[in-house]
Amino acid sequence: MPANTVMLSQMMRELSATPGFTEAILAELDKNGKQGPALMTPALMHRLRELVLGKDWQGLDRFPGWTMHEINPTVRVAGRIAGKNQALEDLSAVHPGAPQGNMSTAQAKQFIDLGPYTLDHAETVDLDKPSHLPGFSTEGIVSDLGRGVVRGDDANPRLAPLHSESQRLADVLNRLSLNALDGAPNATAELDGKKATTPEALIQTLMDSGHTVVVWDARYFANFGHFHYQGHDVMMPFWVSSQIKIPGTNRTLLVPVSHAEYEWEIRGPKINADISWYFGIDGKAEFRTMDTLDQPWVLGRHAHEYRNADALEVTRLVGRMSVAYMHQHHARPTLPFGGYYALGVCQDSVAAIEKKMTGNATLFPNTADGALFDDPRDAEVNALIEAIPKDRDGRPPEPERIFGSLPTENLNAITIPGLTADLVAVQTAWHDGSLERTQSWTRKMLGRLLGISVAAMLLGIIVVRRRRAR
Repeated sequence: MPANTVMLSQMMRELSATPGFTEAILAELDKNGKQGPALMTPALMHRLRELVLGKDWQGLDRFPGWTMHEINPTVRVAGRIAGKNQALEDLSAVHPGAPQGNMSTAQAKQFIDLGPYTLDHAETVDLDKPSHLPGFSTEGIVSDLGRGVVRGDDANPRLAPLHSESQRLADVLNRLSLNALDGAPNATAELDGKKATTPEALIQTLMDSGHTVVVWDARYFANFGHFHYQGHDVMMPFWVSSQIKIPGTNRTLLVPVSHAEYEWEIRGPKINADISWYFGIDGKAEFRTMDTLDQPWVLGRHAHEYRNADALEVTRLVGRMSVAYMHQHHARPTLPFGGYYALGVCQDSVAAIEKKMTGNATLFPNTADGALFDDPRDAEVNALIEAIPKDRDGRPPEPERIFGSLPTENLNAITIPGLTADLVAVQTAWHDGSLERTQSWTRKMLGRLLGISVAAMLLGIIVVRRRRAR
């Protein structure tokens, strides 16, 4: 365990002595139906409530521990309910003066952050001048729930001082991405006398003006709760079954869901900024700031590093991804959770670009329904999403993706209790060819039913033959 860190079970066990407070924490997790890196569907909330109220602290620290085959139906059921409410929100955001068939600024800003920029007219952003946006603030991202419980993370001391420039650059890149939307007037970014109207052109302009640009494919353990308790970080991963048997045990390897994103580090004479891009639980596929402080247990690994032409290509591809997701939002406004899960989670788009750039896709899980990516304007993105492995049908994930998703190559650096030993045992079995799979509860039941059916059929054949023999 890292210093100054406690398990979720310890926090909930101590809070359970305060009447009503555990319910308040559960309500916080269920707020808006979509907090953290996982969708808290009614079935998942019911399971979490059972563990907390039943004081199953060991189970709580491996919540939920389901296979993707078991998680998928709970999301579909929740989606049928949430989709109706989402449709009302989308209709209320339609700008009455928006051209038919095009997306208005009000519609766009539901799914991408544009800062002060709009889709209403052409505009030029002067990047030779310093950003005048405010600095980092915890307002709106950190809340005190009482009894020593705080939700949300404070400033990253290395990145937060760059917030003003980082926020402006993220807003500008988002706006330049939307130049590719049908009917959108062009926005232009100017730096050192050069003009850019696409994200990749702006990155090229930064390079040409003496800035260094590095793009990383980054992986972390997803922090499900972002809780702090009495000054301690709360370790709260979201566990998924890999359907891999841990050698020498009757247990299945459970792995914490990881978070994947692309990260840009820009350093130079005029602009110093750090930004990221991913498709998030908020339904936004966009450039973002990344200046809050991660808890130490989530670790962090740069799976790939891109510079020069490769950095430009990754930037181009994420810009096309942003546009494809905006087309999806416009065409399917009733998708629940802003399309999160149906259109993928953070891993899908990163894995799709990783496969294009390296030939391999090493992330798990991927949840995008490829059938939804059918807009001919987004043919390139559709093909990228189609090419990656999917985890919607319950097929066991490949070990390469289980280990590829981890935020470290040094398994001994993992501080989640018990996980290192399990991973080492499984990795050894994988490499020596002795890896065994386990079955989900559903498949076990189907297997048992099939076995009973076969046995009944054989018994029937025996009975018939005996009668004929007589």
